[in-house]
Amino acid sequence: MKKRILFGIIAAVVTGVLVLAACKKSVGTPEDNASVSESSEDSEEEQEKKIGFSAIDMENPYFITLESAVKEVLDKEEYKLITKDPGTDPDKQAAQIEEMIEEGIEAIILSPVNWEEITPSLEALRQAGVKIINVDTQVKEMAYVDAYIGSDNYSAGVICGEDLIERCPDGGRVAILECPTQNSINDRITGFEETLATAKKGFEVVAREDTGGEFEKALEASEKILKEHPDIVAIMCGNDQLAVGAKTALNIAKLDKVLIYGVDGSPDIKKELKKAETQIAGTAAQSPIGMGKSAAKLVIDILEDNEYEKETYEEVFMINKDNVDMYGTDGWQ
Repeated sequence: MKKRILFGIIAAVVTGVLVLAACKKSVGTPEDNASVSESSEDSEEEQEKKIGFSAIDMENPYFITLESAVKEVLDKEEYKLITKDPGTDPDKQAAQIEEMIEEGIEAIILSPVNWEEITPSLEALRQAGVKIINVDTQVKEMAYVDAYIGSDNYSAGVICGEDLIERCPDGGRVAILECPTQNSINDRITGFEETLATAKKGFEVVAREDTGGEFEKALEASEKILKEHPDIVAIMCGNDQLAVGAKTALNIAKLDKVLIYGVDGSPDIKKELKKAETQIAGTAAQSPIGMGKSAAKLVIDILEDNEYEKETYEEVFMINKDNVDMYGTDGWQ
């Protein structure tokens, strides 16, 4: 009888310990609650709003700065920014956009490598319900876009043309470094050419080369132009990266009288303007910091159903030797 009672007591104690051990799964150390912690983290990640960022080339300091400004704003609002670098390849950009759709982005900040070839990606984004914020260079089919923000690129070309007319009142032969697949550059070149044509000062465009918006191609194109037309008075470049390529070619050819115009207002060009002798005449400056912050706020307004401007064009301005000190050389404006 005593043995039976003792066995019953032991069984009860063991049962109690097992029950307590089972209860302990929901309390205690993180190791005890691994499944609960992982579930919580997964839930938070699912609730986090994902924003895509796809610009022409993330080795270009302009787009690096723009992306950084976007991220600064979105991080404060607890949005997750997913950035992919197409590296000036339109096919790669299309594939990366498909990846971002699969990753669950709710909006994308987009600067197209090729303003025409991007259309199928725009269609895919719309079908997936992704909001499209087009920045810097426009897509061709703007009907797909929820909002656009960029610089007044035509005016950028105009102020470069006006500066050249002032420096060379008797006209001269001019070369152009362009990139037809990027509408922002197209607008800049158009503004420049129309300004020279309207002035009727005897300017003639004797060479134009497609650079793909890349430094190396700009260098090669400039070397070719200088061999064929050593008497040119100026080279108009679609952006500052191309202007650096043109300047390098002029240095190799030991030509110091040709004027170079860029567009961006990059630190590299501003440092050149500080030198006593440089071929850089000026750069039509834009602000990737301001544009990036505005684009990020635009994304938030669209996703939170706030009122927003569908199109925003930011002013550009000339930076040259006379005013470069106002803007500094260490960063972007």
